[in-house]
Amino acid sequence: MPVGHQIVDTVGTHNAVPHAVNDSAAGRHYSAQYLDGFPAVEAGDSTLGSIDTLAVMEVPAAGSALPFARSPLHDTPSMLLLLAGLIAVALCYHTGYKYIENFFHYMFSTRRRENLFEDHTVNETSILAALIANTCIVEGFLVYLAVQLLRPDLSASLQGNVFLHIGAYCLLAAGFYAVQWLIYKVIGYTFSDRESTRLWLDGFKSSQSLLGLLLLPVLVLLLVFTSSGKMLLVVAALLYLVARLIFIYKGFRIFYSNLSSCVYFILYLCAVEIVPLVIMTGITIWISGI
Repeated sequence: MPVGHQIVDTVGTHNAVPHAVNDSAAGRHYSAQYLDGFPAVEAGDSTLGSIDTLAVMEVPAAGSALPFARSPLHDTPSMLLLLAGLIAVALCYHTGYKYIENFFHYMFSTRRRENLFEDHTVNETSILAALIANTCIVEGFLVYLAVQLLRPDLSASLQGNVFLHIGAYCLLAAGFYAVQWLIYKVIGYTFSDRESTRLWLDGFKSSQSLLGLLLLPVLVLLLVFTSSGKMLLVVAALLYLVARLIFIYKGFRIFYSNLSSCVYFILYLCAVEIVPLVIMTGITIWISGI
């Protein structure tokens, strides 16, 4: 038995050694090629030269991660607020569409009322309230985006709570509208008659109502195309300026009587149209920093 085992081992060893030798010998025939690059090969209109002549892509320098900029477009409560204003206008349009059709009449007409029973109906009052609310909401959004673009130092404060700031700006716009309406009413009743005051206030309410509808497309573009923010803000400012000039022009037509009234009109422009805007700007910056 020991002898048999020895014979088997010898045969196994004899059969295994040549394979190992052949494998190692065969491996010596493979050597690395193209150590100095690929040879020039022309194929069509391209030529492959040495690897040293090929273009090398540089790795961009790593920088710190930029913080995510929150936008009202991605804030659900803010977008629900904007949608609520649009829904209110849509619901009231069916019964108050005549008021929208008479926008230009209310903005430019200075004709005295011939019918004593001619006045705003309940339906026109509802559509007017919805349009004014829509204007205040759109203005609140635009103020938020304007502060975010024009005052980058306040951007961190604004993004801390988007809906809180937008809601504050909308309430500020509504308060500004109410204060202006009260001032115009007091001035009208103090320096003129009831009918002239009514015409003046109609021009104010209609111009502000139409302003919200005109600013809405600008707001949508501003939310989507943030790269064109400053240009769109200029468009929004021009629309606001045109609405104010139309209202001021109507007031001048109503209250102008002689040359001396121009002095009072200039005082009115400074005290009622310019100073409140400056105060509102200061309040807006203060709210933005909270």
